[in-house]
Order: sequence, then structure tokens, then C-alpha cells
Amino acid sequence: MKCRAGCGACCIAPSISSPIPGMPQGKAAGERCIHLTLDHLCAIFARPDRPAVCAAFAADPAVCGASREEAIRLLGWWEQATAS
Repeated sequence: MKCRAGCGACCIAPSISSPIPGMPQGKAAGERCIHLTLDHLCAIFARPDRPAVCAAFAADPAVCGASREEAIRLLGWWEQATAS
């Protein structure tokens, strides 16, 4: 599956524990990354300081569903299901 342009669910729903430029502590689940633009694109997508976890994320129907709204719900569910 290819990422849906303008989705950005992966930049909101999951927590990111690694440092993000401008967010040295990462981000909490449900918190919008400061690099997510108003049109739901990653402003640091091509930069070398983009977190490895972000670069490694691959769109998949199991986590992205059929719409942005469904992706937010599914990623939120996965976040809760895998939280320790």
C-alpha cells in the first residue's frame, strides 16, 4: 500500500519516543507532530534528521485502513494495544 497524500495519521496517533527536531522528548500518542503541515504532509520528510522510526513506517491496510479517519482510529488502537 502507498501512503495517502495528505493523511498524516502516523504523525498524530502514535507516540514517538525518539527525539524529533524541535521535540527532543518525542511526542505523546494523539499529539500532533510540530512538523505536520496544515495539509497533513511531513515538513521534514526528506531531511536526514527525520526520526528513523518515521522513515521506517510503511503504510499498510492493517494500520491505515481505507481513510485518514480510519487510520487515526486504527493507529490509536495499535498504540493502546502495544503500550507497556
